Amino acid sequence: MTVDGKYKSGKSERDENFPVASRIVSARHRAPILAYYRFARAADDAADHPTLDTQSKLAILDALEETLLGRSDAATDALALREQLRLRNLSAQHALDLLKAFRQDVTKNRYETWDELLDYCRYSAMPVGRFVLDVHGEPASTWQHSDALCTALQIINHLQDCAKDYRNIDRVYIPLDELSLHGTSVAALAAPKASPELRACLRTLATRTEGLIPNAALLPPSVADTRLAVETSVIVGLARKLIGLLKTRDPLSETVHLSKPHAAAIAARTAAATLMGRAFTRAAFTKSSRMMPHER
Repeated sequence: MTVDGKYKSGKSERDENFPVASRIVSARHRAPILAYYRFARAADDAADHPTLDTQSKLAILDALEETLLGRSDAATDALALREQLRLRNLSAQHALDLLKAFRQDVTKNRYETWDELLDYCRYSAMPVGRFVLDVHGEPASTWQHSDALCTALQIINHLQDCAKDYRNIDRVYIPLDELSLHGTSVAALAAPKASPELRACLRTLATRTEGLIPNAALLPPSVADTRLAVETSVIVGLARKLIGLLKTRDPLSETVHLSKPHAAAIAARTAAATLMGRAFTRAAFTKSSRMMPHER
């Protein structure tokens, strides 16, 4: 018996705001990353489905977990990841953490504070970056920078989709205390255009998210794999631009996503700068290592 796939959105890695196992990443690492993404996409589609009842959603998430852990083959979207974990001798924990977040999505639709939202990101966002780092064999010391980047990406997504999430699935990631502090409420998300109070609230949250970027920007130089450094630097660059849009535009009535040509231009500039920076660093290190001690 297999889990019915009719609940799936059809969205793929090519539809995301940020690169997912792009051609920048070494070919030998793309299969496990894509398997992880497709596992996460299946879980996300179940949790966000507008008509499935709570019991059905949780049953799909349970099937994904049981299949991932080898206790069943019912959820086909978990089979590829299970095999990649076996081949790479990797833990299933980062995938299990994601399932915790998706189960929370099914049963919780409001967040009281910023700290409560960050705790959600600990399971919904941080495991993604940690998995990619593990696939590349990077040390756990890089996690702190990845955590900051992935949390920023998650909150950017929440701010971009705040109206859609409320209208379609009655889920609000905007902290309720921030809405109250700015003199507004959840109901304001149903309007065709954000009120001045809601705009101020969203700008405040975008600015708080921007505060994560300095730590996130330390990820590219902290990883050993050059291709991963380029990929993560591109993502940092895209995050910076999207935060800028969220600080100046209304996500209820204006576009706060990047067009493919715009994103590609940012990616090209950022990638070139990262490669030049790493080349300069290598050259400086090589020169230093060849110098006599009294010349340094």
